[in-house]
Amino acid sequence: MFEIFQKYLTDKIKLSNGELEMIRSVCKEKKLRKKQFLSQNGEVWHYNAFICRGLVKTFSIAENGTEHIINFAPDNYWTGDRESLMNGTPSRLNIDAIEPTELILIGKMDFEKLCSEIPQLNQLVNQLIQKSFIVSQGRILANISFTAEEKYENFLVKYPNIVNRIPQHMIASYIGITPETLTRLRRNIFKK
Repeated sequence: MFEIFQKYLTDKIKLSNGELEMIRSVCKEKKLRKKQFLSQNGEVWHYNAFICRGLVKTFSIAENGTEHIINFAPDNYWTGDRESLMNGTPSRLNIDAIEPTELILIGKMDFEKLCSEIPQLNQLVNQLIQKSFIVSQGRILANISFTAEEKYENFLVKYPNIVNRIPQHMIASYIGITPETLTRLRRNIFKK
């Protein structure tokens, strides 16, 4: 599993063998079964998590039981609850596996030490945080200004590699529409 993470890192930044060993020494491997939680609402999240294989979703559950999906993290993506990690507060989110998933966990203190001792890793992390912010900003704009059809089409363009791995009701939750509306949209799009 670490080899997948190592390839991800070395495709993005130059690391010495010593730096790779330093990273390897703090990595914990974890496997999740389908529908198994990585983290649940109310727990404090302590890790930076990298998905080696599989697919997870991050979501909240409203008082009426409705699931609101915040994001999906497939292979070679990072996941976790940044608010809980940074503030040490109980998470308001859940993270669970949509399919069997293998991931690497690095504790907060270990990750911070790696970033302070490996400048190119710190630079990569900063780039990822900036990219994540841009994606979040785009998602907010889409949610307040796109039609349901535009939201779905945008999802198809942004996530072509995972669209067939995610049940339709989860896509509907992610873009903020009902499954019935998504079914109608899909019918209309495929008629065009």
